[in-house]
Amino acid sequence: MDGRRVMFVGPNKIELQSFQFPDDLASDQVAIEATHSLISPGTELACLRGTESWAQHPFVPGYAGCGRVIATGEGVEGVNEGDLVFSYAKHASHVLGGRLVVPVPEGLDAGKACFARMAAVSITALRVSDAELGDTVAVIGLGLVGNLCAQLFGLAGCKVIGIDLSPERCETARQCGIPHVINAGAADAKGAVADLTGGRMCEVVVEAIGAPAVAMEAGELAGTLGEVILLGSPRGAYEANVTSLLDQVHLWPKGCLTFKGAHEWRYPVHRDASGWSKHSIERNVDILMGMIADGKLLIDPLITHVLPPESCAEAYAGLREQPGAYMGVLFDWTR
Repeated sequence: MDGRRVMFVGPNKIELQSFQFPDDLASDQVAIEATHSLISPGTELACLRGTESWAQHPFVPGYAGCGRVIATGEGVEGVNEGDLVFSYAKHASHVLGGRLVVPVPEGLDAGKACFARMAAVSITALRVSDAELGDTVAVIGLGLVGNLCAQLFGLAGCKVIGIDLSPERCETARQCGIPHVINAGAADAKGAVADLTGGRMCEVVVEAIGAPAVAMEAGELAGTLGEVILLGSPRGAYEANVTSLLDQVHLWPKGCLTFKGAHEWRYPVHRDASGWSKHSIERNVDILMGMIADGKLLIDPLITHVLPPESCAEAYAGLREQPGAYMGVLFDWTR
Protein backbone atom coordinates (compact mmCIF):
# COMPACT_ATOMS: atom_id res chain seq x y z
CA MET A 1 0.00 0.00 0.00
CA ASP A 2 1.32 3.44 -0.91
CA GLY A 3 1.63 5.93 1.92
CA ARG A 4 2.99 9.42 2.66
CA ARG A 5 5.11 10.50 5.60
CA VAL A 6 7.00 13.51 6.92
CA MET A 7 10.75 12.98 6.90
CA PHE A 8 13.54 15.00 8.53
CA VAL A 9 16.26 14.42 5.94
CA GLY A 10 18.85 16.64 7.62
CA PRO A 11 19.17 19.52 10.10
CA ASN A 12 16.19 21.84 9.42
CA LYS A 13 15.43 20.00 6.16
CA ILE A 14 11.99 18.46 5.72
CA GLU A 15 10.33 16.47 2.95
CA LEU A 16 6.99 14.76 2.43
CA GLN A 17 7.94 11.36 1.06
CA SER A 18 6.15 8.34 -0.36
CA PHE A 19 6.69 4.97 1.25
CA GLN A 20 5.38 1.43 1.03
CA PHE A 21 3.13 0.54 3.93
CA PRO A 22 3.43 -3.16 4.85
CA ASP A 23 0.58 -5.55 4.14
CA ASP A 24 1.54 -8.08 6.83
CA LEU A 25 0.99 -7.40 10.54
CA ALA A 26 2.55 -8.86 13.64
CA SER A 27 0.07 -10.41 16.06
CA ASP A 28 0.06 -7.31 18.31
CA GLN A 29 -0.06 -4.65 15.60
CA VAL A 30 -2.91 -2.48 14.35
CA ALA A 31 -2.89 -0.89 10.90
CA ILE A 32 -4.33 2.63 11.01
CA GLU A 33 -5.25 5.04 8.24
CA ALA A 34 -4.51 8.44 9.74
CA THR A 35 -6.96 11.32 9.92
CA HIS A 36 -4.84 13.74 12.00
CA SER A 37 -1.48 14.00 13.73
CA LEU A 38 -0.28 16.69 16.14
CA ILE A 39 3.19 18.24 16.22
CA SER A 40 4.94 18.25 19.59
CA PRO A 41 6.89 21.51 19.16
CA GLY A 42 9.66 21.17 21.74
CA THR A 43 10.66 17.59 21.02
CA GLU A 44 10.18 17.69 17.27
CA LEU A 45 12.04 20.96 16.74
CA ALA A 46 14.94 19.53 18.74
CA CYS A 47 14.87 16.44 16.51
CA LEU A 48 14.73 18.64 13.42
CA ARG A 49 17.81 20.56 14.57
CA GLY A 50 19.60 17.25 14.99
CA THR A 51 20.36 17.74 18.68
CA GLU A 52 18.59 14.60 19.94
CA SER A 53 20.93 11.60 19.90
CA TRP A 54 18.04 9.14 19.62
CA ALA A 55 16.64 10.81 16.47
CA GLN A 56 19.30 10.36 13.82
CA HIS A 57 18.52 11.77 10.36
CA PRO A 58 16.81 10.67 8.20
CA PHE A 59 14.05 10.48 10.79
CA VAL A 60 10.24 10.22 10.72
CA PRO A 61 8.92 12.51 13.49
CA GLY A 62 5.69 12.44 15.43
CA TYR A 63 4.05 10.61 18.33
CA ALA A 64 0.45 11.80 18.46
CA GLY A 65 -2.18 10.75 15.97
CA CYS A 66 -5.69 9.52 15.33
CA GLY A 67 -7.12 7.41 12.55
CA ARG A 68 -9.35 4.53 11.47
CA VAL A 69 -8.34 0.93 12.03
CA ILE A 70 -8.02 -0.87 8.68
CA ALA A 71 -6.63 -4.20 9.93
CA THR A 72 -5.58 -5.89 13.18
CA GLY A 73 -3.14 -8.63 14.11
CA GLU A 74 -4.55 -11.88 15.40
CA GLY A 75 -3.57 -11.14 18.99
CA VAL A 76 -5.14 -7.67 19.20
CA GLU A 77 -8.07 -7.18 21.57
CA GLY A 78 -10.22 -4.15 22.34
CA VAL A 79 -10.15 -2.48 18.92
CA ASN A 80 -11.81 -3.51 15.68
CA GLU A 81 -11.64 -2.62 12.02
CA GLY A 82 -13.36 0.72 11.45
CA ASP A 83 -12.78 2.05 14.96
CA LEU A 84 -11.46 5.58 15.41
CA VAL A 85 -8.40 5.25 17.64
CA PHE A 86 -5.67 7.34 19.23
CA SER A 87 -2.08 6.13 19.05
CA TYR A 88 1.49 7.29 19.58
CA ALA A 89 1.79 7.59 15.81
CA LYS A 90 4.31 9.10 13.42
CA HIS A 91 3.35 11.83 10.97
CA ALA A 92 2.21 9.52 8.19
CA SER A 93 -0.91 8.65 6.21
CA HIS A 94 -0.71 5.03 7.40
CA VAL A 95 0.82 3.87 10.67
CA LEU A 96 1.30 0.72 12.69
CA GLY A 97 -0.05 0.93 16.20
CA GLY A 98 1.32 -1.59 18.65
CA ARG A 99 2.68 0.09 21.73
CA LEU A 100 -0.48 2.03 22.55
CA VAL A 101 -3.82 2.12 20.75
CA VAL A 102 -6.83 3.59 22.58
CA PRO A 103 -10.39 3.95 21.20
CA VAL A 104 -11.54 7.56 20.85
CA PRO A 105 -14.74 8.34 22.81
CA GLU A 106 -17.88 8.54 20.72
CA GLY A 107 -18.42 12.03 19.34
CA LEU A 108 -14.93 13.35 20.08
CA ASP A 109 -13.29 15.09 17.12
CA ALA A 110 -10.17 13.25 15.97
CA GLY A 111 -8.07 16.42 15.83
CA LYS A 112 -8.93 17.31 19.41
CA ALA A 113 -8.28 13.75 20.56
CA CYS A 114 -4.66 14.09 19.40
CA PHE A 115 -4.10 16.61 22.19
CA ALA A 116 -4.47 13.81 24.73
CA ARG A 117 -0.83 13.03 23.86
CA MET A 118 0.43 16.39 25.10
CA ALA A 119 -1.95 16.28 28.07
CA ALA A 120 -0.49 12.87 28.98
CA VAL A 121 2.86 14.62 29.32
CA SER A 122 1.26 17.43 31.34
CA ILE A 123 -0.64 15.23 33.77
CA THR A 124 2.62 13.75 35.04
CA ALA A 125 3.28 16.96 36.99
CA LEU A 126 -0.08 16.64 38.73
CA ARG A 127 0.48 12.94 39.41
CA VAL A 128 3.86 13.41 41.11
CA SER A 129 2.88 16.56 43.02
CA ASP A 130 1.66 16.75 46.59
CA ALA A 131 -0.62 19.65 45.61
CA GLU A 132 -3.91 19.77 47.48
CA LEU A 133 -7.22 21.57 47.08
CA GLY A 134 -6.63 25.31 47.39
CA ASP A 135 -2.87 25.25 46.88
CA THR A 136 -1.30 27.84 44.61
CA VAL A 137 0.53 26.45 41.57
CA ALA A 138 2.69 28.48 39.19
CA VAL A 139 3.32 27.01 35.74
CA ILE A 140 6.27 28.53 33.90
CA GLY A 141 5.86 28.17 30.15
CA LEU A 142 2.43 28.21 28.49
CA GLY A 143 3.05 26.18 25.36
CA LEU A 144 0.89 23.12 24.79
CA VAL A 145 2.35 21.16 27.71
CA GLY A 146 2.34 24.08 30.13
CA ASN A 147 -1.14 25.27 29.18
CA LEU A 148 -2.64 21.80 29.60
CA CYS A 149 -0.73 21.34 32.85
CA ALA A 150 -2.17 24.60 34.20
CA GLN A 151 -5.67 23.52 33.18
CA LEU A 152 -5.27 20.17 34.94
CA PHE A 153 -4.08 21.73 38.21
CA GLY A 154 -7.04 24.09 38.01
CA LEU A 155 -9.43 21.18 37.51
CA ALA A 156 -7.87 19.56 40.59
CA GLY A 157 -8.92 22.56 42.69
CA CYS A 158 -5.67 24.52 42.76
CA LYS A 159 -5.22 28.25 42.29
CA VAL A 160 -3.17 28.50 39.11
CA ILE A 161 -0.78 31.19 37.92
CA GLY A 162 0.50 30.89 34.35
CA ILE A 163 3.75 32.59 33.32
CA ASP A 164 5.16 33.13 29.83
CA LEU A 165 7.12 35.66 27.79
CA SER A 166 4.76 35.46 24.81
CA PRO A 167 1.73 37.79 24.80
CA GLU A 168 -0.05 35.41 22.41
CA ARG A 169 0.43 32.42 24.68
CA CYS A 170 -0.67 34.46 27.68
CA GLU A 171 -3.87 35.37 25.86
CA THR A 172 -4.46 31.74 24.87
CA ALA A 173 -4.05 30.75 28.51
CA ARG A 174 -6.74 33.24 29.49
CA GLN A 175 -9.03 31.78 26.83
CA CYS A 176 -8.43 28.38 28.40
CA GLY A 177 -9.67 29.62 31.76
CA ILE A 178 -6.35 30.04 33.55
CA PRO A 179 -7.30 32.72 36.11
CA HIS A 180 -3.98 34.50 36.67
CA VAL A 181 -1.56 35.00 33.79
CA ILE A 182 1.72 36.90 34.01
CA ASN A 183 3.52 38.16 30.93
CA ALA A 184 7.10 37.82 32.18
CA GLY A 185 8.30 39.99 29.31
CA ALA A 186 6.36 42.97 30.66
CA ALA A 187 6.32 42.37 34.43
CA ASP A 188 8.51 41.00 37.21
CA ALA A 189 7.20 37.46 37.65
CA LYS A 190 8.45 37.05 41.22
CA GLY A 191 6.91 40.34 42.32
CA ALA A 192 3.64 39.55 40.58
CA VAL A 193 3.46 36.12 42.25
CA ALA A 194 4.19 37.72 45.62
CA ASP A 195 1.35 40.18 45.07
CA LEU A 196 -1.08 37.41 44.08
CA THR A 197 -0.18 35.25 47.08
CA GLY A 198 0.16 37.92 49.76
CA GLY A 199 3.87 37.16 49.92
CA ARG A 200 3.45 33.45 50.71
CA MET A 201 4.50 32.42 47.19
CA CYS A 202 3.50 29.03 45.74
CA GLU A 203 3.11 25.55 47.14
CA VAL A 204 4.05 24.16 43.71
CA VAL A 205 6.08 25.58 40.82
CA VAL A 206 6.15 23.69 37.50
CA GLU A 207 8.91 24.33 34.97
CA ALA A 208 7.25 23.38 31.68
CA ILE A 209 9.81 24.70 29.21
CA GLY A 210 12.85 22.46 29.60
CA ALA A 211 15.20 25.42 29.99
CA PRO A 212 17.93 24.77 32.59
CA ALA A 213 18.29 28.49 33.31
CA VAL A 214 14.59 28.74 34.13
CA ALA A 215 14.73 25.62 36.29
CA MET A 216 17.56 27.22 38.29
CA GLU A 217 15.34 30.21 39.05
CA ALA A 218 12.01 28.41 39.54
CA GLY A 219 12.53 27.97 43.28
CA GLU A 220 12.33 31.74 43.73
CA LEU A 221 8.57 31.43 43.18
CA ALA A 222 8.08 28.67 45.77
CA GLY A 223 7.14 29.18 49.39
CA THR A 224 8.56 27.34 52.40
CA LEU A 225 8.45 23.55 51.95
CA GLY A 226 7.26 24.05 48.40
CA GLU A 227 7.81 21.84 45.38
CA VAL A 228 9.54 22.55 42.10
CA ILE A 229 8.49 20.08 39.39
CA LEU A 230 10.58 19.64 36.26
CA LEU A 231 8.04 18.85 33.55
CA GLY A 232 9.94 20.06 30.49
CA SER A 233 12.87 17.92 29.34
CA PRO A 234 16.08 19.95 29.87
CA ARG A 235 17.97 20.69 26.66
CA GLY A 236 21.17 22.53 25.88
CA ALA A 237 24.33 23.17 27.87
CA TYR A 238 24.08 25.58 30.79
CA GLU A 239 26.88 26.51 33.18
CA ALA A 240 26.08 28.01 36.56
CA ASN A 241 27.01 28.02 40.22
CA VAL A 242 24.47 25.61 41.72
CA THR A 243 25.11 26.54 45.37
CA SER A 244 22.11 28.87 45.51
CA LEU A 245 19.90 26.09 44.13
CA LEU A 246 21.23 23.58 46.65
CA ASP A 247 20.68 26.11 49.42
CA GLN A 248 17.01 26.26 48.45
CA VAL A 249 16.79 22.51 48.81
CA HIS A 250 18.83 22.16 52.00
CA LEU A 251 18.46 25.30 54.13
CA TRP A 252 15.34 26.09 56.14
CA PRO A 253 15.68 29.88 55.68
CA LYS A 254 15.83 29.25 51.91
CA GLY A 255 12.65 27.16 51.92
CA CYS A 256 13.72 23.50 52.18
CA LEU A 257 12.27 22.95 48.73
CA THR A 258 11.69 19.61 47.06
CA PHE A 259 12.61 19.15 43.41
CA LYS A 260 10.80 16.42 41.48
CA GLY A 261 11.09 15.00 37.99
CA ALA A 262 7.90 14.50 36.02
CA HIS A 263 8.85 12.53 32.93
CA GLU A 264 5.88 10.88 31.23
CA TRP A 265 7.64 7.53 30.89
CA ARG A 266 7.95 7.06 34.66
CA TYR A 267 4.66 5.17 34.29
CA PRO A 268 4.17 1.87 32.46
CA VAL A 269 2.40 1.98 29.11
CA HIS A 270 -0.28 -0.42 30.31
CA ARG A 271 -1.52 -1.04 33.82
CA ASP A 272 0.01 -4.27 35.04
CA ALA A 273 -2.42 -7.03 35.95
CA SER A 274 -0.74 -7.31 39.35
CA GLY A 275 -1.77 -3.73 40.12
CA TRP A 276 1.70 -2.62 41.24
CA SER A 277 1.14 0.73 39.53
CA LYS A 278 -2.09 2.63 39.92
CA HIS A 279 -1.35 4.81 36.91
CA SER A 280 -0.33 3.99 33.37
CA ILE A 281 0.03 6.00 30.19
CA GLU A 282 -2.95 4.16 28.72
CA ARG A 283 -5.11 5.06 31.74
CA ASN A 284 -3.97 8.67 31.59
CA VAL A 285 -4.82 8.94 27.89
CA ASP A 286 -8.24 7.35 28.41
CA ILE A 287 -9.05 9.76 31.26
CA LEU A 288 -7.79 12.78 29.34
CA MET A 289 -9.76 12.00 26.17
CA GLY A 290 -12.86 11.75 28.35
CA MET A 291 -12.12 15.17 29.83
CA ILE A 292 -11.67 16.64 26.35
CA ALA A 293 -14.91 15.03 25.17
CA ASP A 294 -16.75 16.44 28.21
CA GLY A 295 -15.41 19.96 27.55
CA LYS A 296 -13.50 20.07 30.85
CA LEU A 297 -10.09 20.27 29.20
CA LEU A 298 -10.26 23.10 26.66
CA ILE A 299 -8.62 22.42 23.31
CA ASP A 300 -10.18 24.83 20.78
CA PRO A 301 -8.03 27.85 21.82
CA LEU A 302 -4.89 25.73 21.42
CA ILE A 303 -5.48 24.83 17.77
CA THR A 304 -3.76 27.49 15.68
CA HIS A 305 -3.26 25.64 12.39
CA VAL A 306 -4.72 22.63 10.59
CA LEU A 307 -2.53 22.02 7.55
CA PRO A 308 -2.24 19.46 4.78
CA PRO A 309 0.90 17.30 5.02
CA GLU A 310 2.24 19.05 1.91
CA SER A 311 2.69 22.13 4.13
CA CYS A 312 5.01 20.33 6.55
CA ALA A 313 7.95 22.67 5.91
CA GLU A 314 5.69 25.67 6.60
CA ALA A 315 4.44 24.08 9.81
CA TYR A 316 7.87 23.59 11.36
CA ALA A 317 9.15 26.95 10.13
CA GLY A 318 6.20 28.62 11.81
CA LEU A 319 6.75 26.78 15.09
CA ARG A 320 10.44 27.70 15.02
CA GLU A 321 10.16 31.32 13.92
CA GLN A 322 6.71 32.41 15.20
CA PRO A 323 6.12 30.41 18.41
CA GLY A 324 3.46 32.84 19.56
CA ALA A 325 1.36 32.46 16.41
CA TYR A 326 2.03 28.75 15.84
CA MET A 327 1.14 26.60 18.82
CA GLY A 328 -1.20 23.67 18.21
CA VAL A 329 -0.41 22.52 14.66
CA LEU A 330 -2.28 19.54 13.23
CA PHE A 331 -1.69 17.70 9.98
CA ASP A 332 -4.97 16.69 8.30
CA TRP A 333 -4.20 13.48 6.39
CA THR A 334 -7.68 13.36 4.85
CA ARG A 335 -6.90 16.30 2.56
